[in-house]
Amino acid sequence: METLNQKLAGIFEVDEVQEDQLLESFEYWDSLTLLSIIALASKDFGKELTTDQVRDSGTIKGLIQLITK
Repeated sequence: METLNQKLAGIFEVDEVQEDQLLESFEYWDSLTLLSIIALASKDFGKELTTDQVRDSGTIKGLIQLITK
C-alpha cells in the first residue's frame, strides 16, 4: 500500500498523501491527473477505471479502495 501512496503523491506532485484528503483539494487535480491515475490503476493493478469512478471516489482512501478492490 505504501508504494501506491507514493505513486499517488507523485501524480499529485506532493510529498505525501493522507487518506482523508479530498481529491479536489489538490492543486494538480485536473484531467491529466485523472488520466494518470487511470493509467496507474491499469498498468500496476490491472484495474480498468473510468474518469467518473475516479472522481466519485472522493478521497485518497476512496481512490485506494477503488484501485485495490
